[in-house]
Amino acid sequence: MDGAELIIATLVLAAGTFAFRLAGPLLRTKVRLSPRAERLMALSAVVLLAALVATSALTEGPEFAGIARPAGVLVGGVLAWRKAPFVVVVIAAAATAALLRLAGVP
Repeated sequence: MDGAELIIATLVLAAGTFAFRLAGPLLRTKVRLSPRAERLMALSAVVLLAALVATSALTEGPEFAGIARPAGVLVGGVLAWRKAPFVVVVIAAAATAALLRLAGVP
């Protein structure tokens, strides 16, 4: 792909992204979803986020990440669930993983 094709592809993707994002506010008043569909949409966002967290926490490339990373994520998740300040959640999760790795736990 040469420079001109790359610029054209970038502009087309930018225009498509802008149109897709603009469609939400423009169509919000014209498209009605049932309460069940709205609940399913909200639930699907939670499921997608949980899958992303699980994949990031449990794997490193195609292999298992070890115990330290999931333990750190678990500590951070519990603190976030208990509504701890964000800084505390991040520091506690990182410290948990770091201390476990320092102790030799993979």
